[in-house]
Amino acid sequence: MMTCTDILRQGTALLEQAVGDCDPRREGRMLLAHVLNTDEMSLRLAPQREVSSQEAEAFAALCARRADGEPLQYLLGSWEFYGLSFGVGPGVLIPRPETELLVDLALQKLAGKEAPSVADLCSGSGCVAISVAKNLPNARVTAVELSEKALPYLRRNIAQNGVTIDLVEGDVLQPDLLAGHCFDLILSNPPYISDDEMSQLQPEVCREPHMALWGGSDGLAFYAALPGICYPLLKADGWLAFEIGCTQQQAVEKLMAAAGYRNFLCQKDLSGLPRVVMGQK
Repeated sequence: MMTCTDILRQGTALLEQAVGDCDPRREGRMLLAHVLNTDEMSLRLAPQREVSSQEAEAFAALCARRADGEPLQYLLGSWEFYGLSFGVGPGVLIPRPETELLVDLALQKLAGKEAPSVADLCSGSGCVAISVAKNLPNARVTAVELSEKALPYLRRNIAQNGVTIDLVEGDVLQPDLLAGHCFDLILSNPPYISDDEMSQLQPEVCREPHMALWGGSDGLAFYAALPGICYPLLKADGWLAFEIGCTQQQAVEKLMAAAGYRNFLCQKDLSGLPRVVMGQK
């Protein structure tokens, strides 16, 4: 019978050969904890815990898939965002820490409003919409998603996190999709990767859905269309906030200004790069 220490050593050796960006020791512990239905701290406290042959085989299989470039988050089946757990898998964009800035700004802008109305466009896993709804239980939140592969994750994540969200299935670029709605704030982390950037993505990122990544030849297709579509959906003095690529601030602000927005704000991420642009109606 092998111990956790034994198979972690073997798993780490396999993960050191991984395609793309990988932290072999950390990811090995996470995968083993997943197989053993425990947590990383428990593994550290019981390094000599015995592992069955079936558990060892399951762990080795996950390590092999990770070494082949499959995203860690897909192998685990869930990922944390804004202190909440979100189910993820093939067909849905993996939540990323920088996207938490959208939620931060939403909570700041809506603080003190009695019953704010919020929309999250290109919702994917629902991480933004659900995080806002969880932290502002008096808000009415609408999530919009087109992908048939992402929608099941979105529905499950809404139920798992115990929030009420209006789910709209459809294309955010369809001008009349949300006709009749009126929002204090519209949020979106749209596809924004250009042709050139798509060709340089890490192998594991290439496993994520193309439709959630590619933003047209220049990466600006959604930023060119959404400001005009969203303008009539916003209340007077309402806000539109986008996550952006780190080189896109000026182009996105210019497109928003052309659609009538003002009072622009830009939030930088932990690396000091522009990450969220916000404009007011």
